[in-house]
Amino acid sequence: MPDTQALVMTFLTSLKNATARQTAELLRSVISQQRVPYTNQAGALIDAVKAVGEQLIAANPVELAVGNIVRRVLHIIREEDLSLTTAAIGELNLSAVSDDENDDDRDGNTTLSAAAVAAAARSTLRPPSLQTLLEDTPVSAAVPQTSSSGAADKSSRSRKLKHDVIEAVNELIQDIVTCHEQIAEQAVEHIHQNEVILTLGSSRTVSEFLFAAKEKKRSFRVFVAEGAPRYQGHLLAKELVARGLQTTLITDSAVFAMISRVNMVIVGAHAVMANGGVIAPVGMNLVALAAQKHAVPFVVLAGSHKLCPLYPHNPEVLLNELRSPSELLDFGEFSDCMDFGSGSGSPLLHVVNPAFDYVPPKLVSLFITDAGGHNPSYMYRLIADYYSADDLVVQRRAIAGN
Repeated sequence: MPDTQALVMTFLTSLKNATARQTAELLRSVISQQRVPYTNQAGALIDAVKAVGEQLIAANPVELAVGNIVRRVLHIIREEDLSLTTAAIGELNLSAVSDDENDDDRDGNTTLSAAAVAAAARSTLRPPSLQTLLEDTPVSAAVPQTSSSGAADKSSRSRKLKHDVIEAVNELIQDIVTCHEQIAEQAVEHIHQNEVILTLGSSRTVSEFLFAAKEKKRSFRVFVAEGAPRYQGHLLAKELVARGLQTTLITDSAVFAMISRVNMVIVGAHAVMANGGVIAPVGMNLVALAAQKHAVPFVVLAGSHKLCPLYPHNPEVLLNELRSPSELLDFGEFSDCMDFGSGSGSPLLHVVNPAFDYVPPKLVSLFITDAGGHNPSYMYRLIADYYSADDLVVQRRAIAGN
């Protein structure tokens, strides 16, 4: 598939700026161009998605949303294959009862159908394969077909699986696109009149949430911690002022001093782990500790595509990355410190600039996703609806290969 491989390589070069939507669109292209064999059709699609997914995850392991979308698409393939399989089992059982009037024949056909299901269940996929079911069923249990009609039926089933998977991926893309609006619709339930809201840095989900409350005639003030060293909070503060919101910009170190005036902390997230922990921009743990100390609700906004089925203690999970020291200091100002060594040739001054913080679930009061509000203890159940246990190994293999 030269065209698909070219798409993958182009995507890998721009992965630093990749979004969940772009990942889903790339995987949709992979699925649409994948040739599906007559047997084990779902397995062929899963193998193709896994092969591309491993490359995407290995290119930037800390971008957990990419791995989330890969696993979501794998789950979709399994679910659609299971749906078609269930429909096929129903048709086989129906034909076994309606086409044979003789009790002995009916019993024999029912037994054979059960054997076909058992044989299919031993395939590489957890649910039985639709193709395996139909091929292992005796001719007497199905409608007789000529070789040409049988080949046409196989091709039709192949197109049906791909069509259903692509439609489901399209729905996933639409959910990603509209997640900000769906979360923002809940703002009026959480932000009340004359409250003071604290946030850190800049997040589109948070800004849309605040704007939605403003449009519902809520009057409130926002404290924005600047989010050093990148100072994304400056951008958010300008946006809020432009939309008519009362805004106060504070330094990150002033959070503890100002938190006593705050009614609620509302922040975004880089990823939400299976235990309810949050990977967020650096400095967020400081805000969460301040909120806990003063009994201020700490609310996290995150789209469902940011829900990660992995745990922070898993060795394949990279919780952080180190950014350039140039975000912290001017090298011209500290060039003399860089030149001084300890006798071994190494500099005495080292600059560490982590990008993310980890906020444990005990510091989180509420998660608001496009599926509604949830307690941290409920997140693992919500995540279980989006992923299959068989697909968690994708991340592990990718990290090992990297």
